[in-house]
Amino acid sequence: MAPHDQRVLARHRLAVAAAFATQGFVFIGLTTRLPDLKDRWDLTELGVSGVLLGIVLLAGAGSVLAEKLSARASSASLLRIGLVLVAVGSALMLASPAWLAFLAGVGVYGVGLGVVDATTNMQAVALEHRYGRPILPSFHGGWTFGGLLGAGVTLATADLDLAWAAAIAVVPVLMSAGAFLPRTATASEDRAAAHPDAALGIPWRPILMVGLGMVVFYMVDTAAQTWGAVYVDEVLDAPSRFVALATLPYLLASLVVRLAGDRLVQKYGAPPVLRIGAVVACCGLAVVTFAPTWPIAVLGFTIVGTGISVVAPLSFSAAARLAGGSTERVDAVIARFNQFNYVGGLLGAVLTGVVGKDQLRFGFVVPMVLVLALIPLARWFSPPDGR
Repeated sequence: MAPHDQRVLARHRLAVAAAFATQGFVFIGLTTRLPDLKDRWDLTELGVSGVLLGIVLLAGAGSVLAEKLSARASSASLLRIGLVLVAVGSALMLASPAWLAFLAGVGVYGVGLGVVDATTNMQAVALEHRYGRPILPSFHGGWTFGGLLGAGVTLATADLDLAWAAAIAVVPVLMSAGAFLPRTATASEDRAAAHPDAALGIPWRPILMVGLGMVVFYMVDTAAQTWGAVYVDEVLDAPSRFVALATLPYLLASLVVRLAGDRLVQKYGAPPVLRIGAVVACCGLAVVTFAPTWPIAVLGFTIVGTGISVVAPLSFSAAARLAGGSTERVDAVIARFNQFNYVGGLLGAVLTGVVGKDQLRFGFVVPMVLVLALIPLARWFSPPDGR
């Protein structure tokens, strides 16, 4: 690859990584404000579950919409639109003075979240094809880094009026001008859209098993990120300025492990890393569930992040490897595989709230038990050489 081409690809990669980081920044910026939103609108745990359910369902619809529209518009253009929708929706959720305006914000944000989620992955996969080597884990690390910044902003502005938090909407607006990979550089996406039969002959059963691992990850991840702040605030009576600490150490631990993930997998193989991670995450959720004080719960969330964080990048890598063959086949699998995260999001956001509607502490028992499903599922993540 010529030096000029390398510089151009590096610029596109930085822009897409920034889009991932923006997605994490806004998402965590919203979830760490859930206690404030809950108080503003006098929501119960079931009410919060309803809001989260709406976001997840609309995100799924936005992701499907992006996949359909990508046949006529580039993923770069759709990503820009999605970022603007995220900006508008998050601003309405945080600053709207009326309930209907808040619900409108939930709707716009949910659709935008799905569009951004789908198109960032489209861009990432296209870039990975151009580089000819795995780079998806670094993009997931970008999301985590953005989430850390979002939690940090919440900590720094905890004493300000909630409406001021709507300033986070400026970030996705600015990022919408990023140098994303243009249509001319993603011809494989065009061919995949023009040939829907590219997905035929793919071994969907093993991919489904890997997808179940993805569901488990997002179930645990969403439970920790959406309910963690509410849990330490209401059940364990943490000072309001420290509520975001339920998420910040979790994300920091996730970032550290993801940065080390490639080396760990190369040395020990994916299945052992996943099995040990499942046990660690289960122990962390047990600490959260039985925590007598909020600092102990924060420690538990940190342990959870340490155990669960590599599942998502390993899932995408395994799905692409199982697809095999042409770029079109891999793109078709990744586009559909992305839907698994919304199933996990539903389980994590809604089941935790429903089971914990009377006592939120018990809501974390659901992910604590189900995360152990990664132990038998881990064998499906093994590459052909058995590592």
